[in-house]
Amino acid sequence: MSNSITDKNKQVNYLKERLQIFVEVLDAIDPETADIEDIDRLIQMLDDVEDKMEQFNNRNEFTKDEQ
Repeated sequence: MSNSITDKNKQVNYLKERLQIFVEVLDAIDPETADIEDIDRLIQMLDDVEDKMEQFNNRNEFTKDEQ
């Protein structure tokens, strides 16, 4: 299991990296041959990024409350 990312800069960098991967996958998909599985994979990638953003926000809110 990985360590939690609590540093805001590291969180932003993580999200940027995940979005860059998304863009690369999106660029690699041929619109003429894309199927529902390809679209589902893209949606799942966006959902994963959104979930991670919520985790980071909750973690940062929790950290603020402790101060």
